[in-house]
Amino acid sequence: MSGNTLTHLGAQGEAHMVDVGDKAETMRTAVAEGFVSMQAETLAMILDGNAKKGDVLGTARIAGIMAAKKAHDLIPLCHPLLLTKVSVDIEPAPALPGLKVTALARVTGKTGVEMEALTAASVACLTIYDMAKAVDRAMVISGIRLVEKSGGKSGDYRVET
Repeated sequence: MSGNTLTHLGAQGEAHMVDVGDKAETMRTAVAEGFVSMQAETLAMILDGNAKKGDVLGTARIAGIMAAKKAHDLIPLCHPLLLTKVSVDIEPAPALPGLKVTALARVTGKTGVEMEALTAASVACLTIYDMAKAVDRAMVISGIRLVEKSGGKSGDYRVET
């Protein structure tokens, strides 16, 4: 957002892609997270590598990376970016019980990578659900959010904990 206006809306409220042509290229990084809550037995099955569909964590990691590269195909006003790094980390969150997904996206460019990081986290969570739904349809995906971002004119952001 620039001031109190939405940058993707014209004077009449019509949606358009923001022109980033005059912006400076800077290194931009974004980190997003999401959670998949599940039964303790489901978490144990995933961590033990016993899911019928195969390696849940490895597949979800790859799905998240692929999704980040396709964010512009999924989100209508998102710019295509030449990402320089995408990583997806998945770790147990025993207190849920479930899994925490953390996705990082980086680019040297004229626009940020928040949508790529958020897309990676979202699709990794969806993949976990898909691969384990046969044993636990009650899983809940939650907490998808931007955790931090750096670079660009708007400066740095970090969620307050």
